[in-house]
Amino acid sequence: VMWDQADKYIQKARRYARMHGIKSLIGKVVKKLSGKDAPILYDEWLIRHLPSARELEQQRKETFSQQPCISIVVPLYHTPEVYLKKLVDSIRRQTYGRWELVLSDGSGADSPLKGVLHEMEKLDSRIHVLEHKKTLRIAENTNAAIGAATGEFLAFVDHDDELAEHALYECIKRINRHPKTDILYSDEDKMSMDGKHFFEPHMKPDFNLDLLRTVNYICHLLVVRKTLADEVGLMRGEFEGAQDYDYILRCIEKSRQIQHIPKVLYHWRSHKNSTAENPESKRYAFDAGRRALQEHFDRMGIPAEVSDGEYLGLYRTRYLRAYDPLVSILIPNKDHVEDLDRCVRALEEKATYQNYEILVIENNSEQEETFKYYETLSKRNPRVRILFWGKEFNYSAINNYGVENARGEYLLLLNNDTEIINPDCIEQLLGYCMREDVGAVGARLYYEDHTIQHAGVVIGFGGIAGHCFVQQKQGVTGYHHRIICAQDYSAVTAACMMVKKKAFDDVNGLSVDLAVAFNDVDFCLKLGRAGYLVVYNPYAELYHYESKSRGLEDTPEKVARFNQEIKTFESRWSDILQEGDPYYNPNLSLETQDFSLRRN
Repeated sequence: VMWDQADKYIQKARRYARMHGIKSLIGKVVKKLSGKDAPILYDEWLIRHLPSARELEQQRKETFSQQPCISIVVPLYHTPEVYLKKLVDSIRRQTYGRWELVLSDGSGADSPLKGVLHEMEKLDSRIHVLEHKKTLRIAENTNAAIGAATGEFLAFVDHDDELAEHALYECIKRINRHPKTDILYSDEDKMSMDGKHFFEPHMKPDFNLDLLRTVNYICHLLVVRKTLADEVGLMRGEFEGAQDYDYILRCIEKSRQIQHIPKVLYHWRSHKNSTAENPESKRYAFDAGRRALQEHFDRMGIPAEVSDGEYLGLYRTRYLRAYDPLVSILIPNKDHVEDLDRCVRALEEKATYQNYEILVIENNSEQEETFKYYETLSKRNPRVRILFWGKEFNYSAINNYGVENARGEYLLLLNNDTEIINPDCIEQLLGYCMREDVGAVGARLYYEDHTIQHAGVVIGFGGIAGHCFVQQKQGVTGYHHRIICAQDYSAVTAACMMVKKKAFDDVNGLSVDLAVAFNDVDFCLKLGRAGYLVVYNPYAELYHYESKSRGLEDTPEKVARFNQEIKTFESRWSDILQEGDPYYNPNLSLETQDFSLRRN
């Protein structure tokens, strides 16, 4: 057993070194032994990141060139008085003072809140109360508050939650920095009923279209410019329970600029029967969310079918094709006949998509059986073509050469040590890739032991770039279910990457000065710079038997080449390395791949 455990750790170390280099591995081991990589508790983290009393006082004194009024709209319904008072107190403590609070009481003519609401109006002239003779549901109650709002921006807050003291200040600060902003959202957490404990922080990415089309990750705090709100229209009662999801989808369709503030500005009070803690208690809300997302696609003219995801509140989209384009599957190979045969046979025997060709790009194989296999394979499968690349190994050049000979409208870059799992793997990749705004699509890859090998790439992991959620067990869904959410990333691995041929040509293919390392990440960043999205689709699943054919950087020549490629990448993409990956969050660690909190 002891030797089995030792072998397991050795294999983990080899994997990490292969992805990040020996130097990074040594640093990780040192941290592990010193205990410095232990996860930080959120309560401790939050205290460190709240502004000090002095900073709050400075915020109160600060003036901005633009000081718009923010209308905070709050629909009330039999709100417990203690929570209502805490909400109002959190707003009155805001360090930015140009706000109005519109409280719309939908409790009806016999509302128990009348007395306390009248007291609040007297307490602060910025507080306005709307009374209604009949009970109102959330959408129409929120609409009443919107109708009474006079500010240039609307902030949406639930009736028993709280704002961080600097919430509005951070919004105004961002608006002044980016004057065209018409949607803002922040990070958030959950708060115990007594308001003393904070947990489950949600550190969000910058605007992520495909994540939003999977789950309403924006949620709180949401601020919308009033002119955009007027253009979009009010919340719709037919989506009761998911009216906020329907609303944000309609807003982003017309927005000019969406800003994410990576700070926890909103505390969501957590009830035992809330959708967060007991999803089945509001099943109707998730059904409404699915309908809202379907209508979004319909409005956008995108043929798609929306269904429930693996958990309530997550949605899965299948894009509908008008035709089946030719997909060219490019597989570089040097010997390793067993790996290649397993890869090809999985396509032949499992894949339900039929309009494809396979281009095996032979690169200096040395074993006679390899060439015999090529002959057998070509006779067995007329879709297979063997291309010969006689120069030294250069992953980028080899694939570029394959693309020059490809006939397909779409390209599937595939390692020879992969094996598709789900029969509709190609369809899953193709669905996203056929969208005009998408350049490349990546898959969920597993090691042979069923742990995660790839679920997206974050720039900055391990110093340069690394895979998300590596070695998480199959069935684990990751930080806020991110492993099983379709979403945009800055990059995905080319071990299995579908690319639009037009997009490949637009960025001049893979960079040949990155022969081995980071060429796929560089390629994806080029796609992003050209205006294309890079999507991770968890519903395309494969095994990846860990780059056996390349081996470790274990010779002086290989180490020198690896270090040179790091320098090339760093010089080319210094901005994102310094500023941080927009699809990650600066509050999360670059030292781990599981989206743990950053320690400093």
